[in-house]
Amino acid sequence: MQITWKKVTGVALFIVLVGYVVSVWWSIEPDTLTPQELTATEKNVVGYATTTSLILTVETLLDKQGGWLSNDVTPPSIFMDNMPAFEYGALEQARDLALIMRKEFSRSQSQSTADKDLSEAQAKLNIDHTSWLVPSAESEYRDGVKLLKLYRARMMDPNNQDAQFYARADNLNEWLKEVQKRLGSMSQRLSASVGQERLNTDLAGDNAARQSTPNLASHQVKTSWWKIDDVFYESRGASWALLNFMRAVEVDFADVLKKKNAEVSLRQIIRELEATQQTVWSPVVLNGSGFGLVANHSLVMANYVSRANAAVIDLTNLLSQG
Repeated sequence: MQITWKKVTGVALFIVLVGYVVSVWWSIEPDTLTPQELTATEKNVVGYATTTSLILTVETLLDKQGGWLSNDVTPPSIFMDNMPAFEYGALEQARDLALIMRKEFSRSQSQSTADKDLSEAQAKLNIDHTSWLVPSAESEYRDGVKLLKLYRARMMDPNNQDAQFYARADNLNEWLKEVQKRLGSMSQRLSASVGQERLNTDLAGDNAARQSTPNLASHQVKTSWWKIDDVFYESRGASWALLNFMRAVEVDFADVLKKKNAEVSLRQIIRELEATQQTVWSPVVLNGSGFGLVANHSLVMANYVSRANAAVIDLTNLLSQG
């Protein structure tokens, strides 16, 4: 049987088309968690919503179309970068929450011991997201989810006093401080899509402050056009996960927020994060100049992220007040 170049080309084009369709299907972003998913229990146990939001967020990343793509080494996922960037952004938020749950939410004071299941779960979530052989990222993250479920079951058992979740203003503030740092970094990276001259404010506010090596008074910051879409989708993934967690915090810390008259501040954060999840109708992430003819999706995202960060700062200040 004679194989012609025409047949080879046809087969190759068919494979490329199938791969493209599959990659588009796998790039569909997951839905955010609903309040019903976070309160689906007859028992009103403090900590259930936050723990469940972390569990469901990680499970959703693992079980969405295509599964976990960040560590794939075969086509078509090896050629995809938007969804792996989304996964990484969401994973970073999950890692931060797992850390705070271990250090703050599950401990009554600084001298108390860390919960064993939470300690192991946090370690599992910190495995490299690109690891694909031994250990694979998916298997480690699933083990982490199992440990979180064990902690949740112990926490909900009225006969078990070992597993606790303390919903206090100071605990919540510790997590919000981590959120501020993430949102601030995201905003800066998104804004750098068009390039900007950035002044050095590293030592601002303290005349006696020093640093290891001197920096320039100002420097040019610009995200490579190869990385613009990655930064955009990483921020989108981080905002998606953070939105899930904020909805859970609204449930578990309801009494604290009410006492501080801070419910509206949290709802404002949620509203800004919801805006980051609007549908992107353009087939590519556009990078027009600030007031040019073409849109700049990164600057739009930076706007919502910055406003969410400002609302987080306001909430932190409210919680710090007596």
